[in-house]
Amino acid sequence: MSSNQNGGVAPGRTGVGTWSGGRFMNFGEKVDEDRLAAVLRPGDGIDTAITADTYGQGDADRLLGRAIAGVDRGSYSLVGAVGHDFYEGERVGPKGFPRFTDPRLRGPGEYAGYLRMAAEASLERLGQDRFDLLLLHNPDHTGYTSEVVWDGMAALKEDGTASAIGVAPGPANGFTLDMLDCFDRFGDRIDWAMIILNPLEPWPGEMVLAAAEAAEIGVITRVVDHGGLFWGDVTDIETFPPHDHRRFRPAGWIEAGNAKIADMVPLAERRGLTPLQLACQWNLAHPAVRCVVPTIVQEAGPGARPVEDKRAELAALPEQALTEADVETIRGIGDNHGCMALKGATPAHEGEPVADSWPLNPELVAAGERWGVNPDRDLVMTAA
Repeated sequence: MSSNQNGGVAPGRTGVGTWSGGRFMNFGEKVDEDRLAAVLRPGDGIDTAITADTYGQGDADRLLGRAIAGVDRGSYSLVGAVGHDFYEGERVGPKGFPRFTDPRLRGPGEYAGYLRMAAEASLERLGQDRFDLLLLHNPDHTGYTSEVVWDGMAALKEDGTASAIGVAPGPANGFTLDMLDCFDRFGDRIDWAMIILNPLEPWPGEMVLAAAEAAEIGVITRVVDHGGLFWGDVTDIETFPPHDHRRFRPAGWIEAGNAKIADMVPLAERRGLTPLQLACQWNLAHPAVRCVVPTIVQEAGPGARPVEDKRAELAALPEQALTEADVETIRGIGDNHGCMALKGATPAHEGEPVADSWPLNPELVAAGERWGVNPDRDLVMTAA
């Protein structure tokens, strides 16, 4: 295990998040609490546990707290995330709870107080006294750019509530210019960032990695499994439960993704890797990426693999076996440039800013230019 610069245990190569198991996010079938606690419990090759306070409005924290109870505190990295206000905000259907920076809830003078309250409440539910890493979860434009917000996050690091701080955009893909601008503004404070990245989605996540590396910001990557496809037991959208988030993906994504994975399998076999392990190693081949956190999904149907088997496969991730040529080959197979409309600041945004989308401005365009990102070329949907 390695340490953060400010102490605490840094996230390791592999982690599990409380969005796994279907209890708090709509992916696959709901795993019962005992099984999910066992999947989340650090050890046996997985040393990073990640939660977000908004999942189950605190219930995910409580379950993870049960999972880590009695585990040697120095043997794993505890990562939390705050930012969605389910304390005073009202849920807006599938869009979830508003960000704490929503002006209808509070002004800048109350940002730091909210962050402290949310972090301390999450720790109480977890039964812990500190985070190894605390992430600003799914920020809006204010969250990415506000000095007051990052002063509040930095204060939690300074007093030991968290040993490190970072940013986790989402929940959809995008936020490229916002991340680049945030790194430029607050890179001296930010220790970690979490992004979506996998061999079937190199775009747009790869575009922020050089900036992260230059600022010495470690990167955690999620959705490494690409909606479950790299686990090998997703073949038909009709096996998904009615409210599974993956039903909202474009038609044909399963068939197209599995066809590309089939092209990657010979390379994986030559390196002694499963497809999921190939995806993990591809991500980790990027210098800024230090941790991979695929979603462990319990699929339905007779061909579904138990979540316990999937956890064991992740835990058994071998040491890096991919060459630079392998990385390029995989990127070419999985190239998805322009395949979707992105969130955050993009040329496609129209109208007033909303919680997950807003117009370009000169500062964001300039941040892109510094890192070779042209919004009109690099951040637009070009494929049907």
